[in-house]
Parts: sequence; structure tokens; C-alpha cells
Amino acid sequence: METLILVGIAVFFLIIGVPIGICFAIGMISVAFLFDVTTLKFIAQTMYSGLDTLPLLAVPCFILAGAIMEAGGLSRRLVAAANKISGGSTGGLGSVVILACLFFGAISGSAPATVAAIGGIMIPHMTKAGYDRSYSAGLVAVSGSLGVIVPPSIPLVVYGCATNTSIGDLFLAGVIPALVEAGVLLIISRIVSAKKGFTGTGEKSSPKEILNALWDAKWALLMPVIILGGIYGGIFTPTEAAVVAIIYGLVIGMFVYKELTWKAIIDIFNKNASFVGGIMLTFAPAAALGGVLAMLGVPGMISHMLLSITDNLILILLMINVFLLIAGMILDTMSAIIIFAPILLAVLQPMGIDPIHLGIMMTVNLEVGFITPPVALNLFVASGMTGIPMDKIVAKAWPFIIGLLITLLIITFVPGLSSGVVAFLK
Repeated sequence: METLILVGIAVFFLIIGVPIGICFAIGMISVAFLFDVTTLKFIAQTMYSGLDTLPLLAVPCFILAGAIMEAGGLSRRLVAAANKISGGSTGGLGSVVILACLFFGAISGSAPATVAAIGGIMIPHMTKAGYDRSYSAGLVAVSGSLGVIVPPSIPLVVYGCATNTSIGDLFLAGVIPALVEAGVLLIISRIVSAKKGFTGTGEKSSPKEILNALWDAKWALLMPVIILGGIYGGIFTPTEAAVVAIIYGLVIGMFVYKELTWKAIIDIFNKNASFVGGIMLTFAPAAALGGVLAMLGVPGMISHMLLSITDNLILILLMINVFLLIAGMILDTMSAIIIFAPILLAVLQPMGIDPIHLGIMMTVNLEVGFITPPVALNLFVASGMTGIPMDKIVAKAWPFIIGLLITLLIITFVPGLSSGVVAFLK
């Protein structure tokens, strides 16, 4: 009864447009007044302790680093390098989009930021080359979702904080799944482009031109190497790596490429401040919610419910995937991870599911939410950039959405692609 009232109150306020963090805070406070299951003191303490964690500082720092590197000219050079590699062949510009999103995702860690950075450059370029504009927008929207799985991924940082899982291990575990996703999208892009007659420019780049483009983009390509190498070399923690990324972006943007100005830096801070504040406003009540739900025995109830349906782990994982796909449609990724990750880990870990495997599986599930309405942040960004209605973008993007779902099944049932890699390297 207490759980139903808490969720019901939160859902009611969510429907009328109240921010999700405040919705759950109101629900917990209501339960504290109505039932003797928790206290306002406990809620306040857990909200504070939920934010009082050093790894969480990596979230605003990686967001800031991505914005700095975009303004500093790194994304443009990544696109130029990808274009030299595969831009002239059939569907080549589509391949450029996917590769550029993969590279930029390793800088920004954010899907909407990746869509904005790469889409702003590539959608006009693809349109001039004869690609359908709705198709171009759909491809950018889907490919931008690579930004949440390729390290350094902001959702993986949030998952690590919410479940006390090593962020460094999560970053390492995300590398191969990101490459698998990119590979599936590249194959689909080639097939669709050949069918639609998107032949590309027909211009082939010489090895020298490719090497020159890669050399020009070397500072952008070096950033993920510095971050992951520093973490696994024991030079700095993931949180410190985020700060290193900011300093690196400032130095490259201001003194190497000389495209980053002080005015641009101030604008970046202003734009990111409210976004970071919104994340914190969600994280604090969600941290308290996890404690309250644990007191109410919700993880045990969910486990009992699943096992009463079936004890087949494959079917359980399929049900969890369906649940997370639905959650990704109605909740933003940060909120969904903060709310559900501790509960699902408490349910699935006794069944033998590794926390790292669950983190990657959960992130890929919610990644699909970036391109499935009604939330669909990537679609909103792509639609806002192009003026194309979201339904037309989705109509062109569905083959790539199916590709992400295929990748999700592979990652779910082949844990060696994520947690197995971490275990092997350790």
C-alpha cells in the first residue's frame, strides 16, 4: 500500500508537469506523514549523502569538457577525418556520420550533444550530396546515441555512482559494445544507401589525404586515449580524468586550434549550469527514494514476482529489457538509472548477473529511449535543427532503431562483450 501511494503521488505530479525529482520528493514526504515507515530526517540525510560523493563530480565535468571541445573545433576535425576515410563511397556520408558520432561520443559522453555537434555539420552536407533530409536527420539522431555507451559515458558515471560500481571498469566495458553498435549501424547504412541510391561523392581519398586528416584531428582523437590510459594506468581517478578533460579541451581549443574564446567559455558555463543543477535536483531525491524503497522491501517483491512467473534467466532478462525500453520512452536516462539501477541490481545480482554487465545492458536499453517518443531527446534535437517533424524522422530511422535492438540482444546474452572483457584484462 505504501509503495503504491508513493508511486501514485509521484506519477500524478509527473503528469501535470512537475520535475521528476520533486515528484518523488513529494511522494516520499507524503508517505512519511501517512505511514510509520520512514522519517523526514532519513529522507533529508539520504538526499544529502546521495550528492556527497566524489565520483558524481565527473558528470558536470564531462558535460563541460564536451561543450568546450565542441566549441574549440574538435568535432569539425573529427568529421573531416571520418569524411576522408569513407565519405566518397556508396552511403559514405552515412558512414561518416556514424564514425564521427562514435569519435565525438568519446569526447562528450552525451547523446544530445553528439547529435547537435555532428548534425549541425553533416545534415546540410548530406542534403547537398543528394541524401534525403529526413533520412539524414534520422541517421544522426540514432548515431548520436553512441555518445551514451562509448566512454567516457555520462550515464555510466551515474550508474557507477548509483550502484557503487567502478566507473573505470564501466568505461572499459563500454568499448566493445560501442564498436558492435557502430558496426551494426554501418552495415545497415550501407544496405539502405545502396537501396535508395545514395551513392556519395564518388571521390576517393588518397592514403596521404587520409593521414593528413587524421593528423589534423590528432588532438581530438588523443583525448579518449588520455582519459582511459590515465584511469587504467593509475595516474588519476575517473573524477580527476573529467577535470583533466576540461583542462585538455581548454588548452587545445585556445592555444592549439585557437578557436575557443573567453566569451565562448563564459557562454558554455552559463548554458551548462542550469542543466547540471537539474541533474542534481533529480539525483538527490532519487538517492533517497532508493533507501525508502529498500525499507519497503520493493527489491524483494520484484524478485519474488519475477521468479513466480519464471526462473529462466533468459526470460527474466527479456522482461527486464522490455521494462527498461518502456522506461526509456517516458523517463530521461539519468532519472531512469538513478531510480531503477539500485533496485534492478538488488534483484539480478543474486541471480548471477554481474553489476558491470547490468550497467552496460541498462545503458543500451535506455539509449534506445533517446530515439523513441515521447521523451526522445535526440529526436527533439534533430527536429529542432532541421524543422522536420519527429514522425517523419522516425519513419526514416526505423531500420537503425531495429539495429540498436539487435545489438541490445547481443549485449544482453553475450556478457563477455562487457564484463568478460574487464575480467580478462584484470
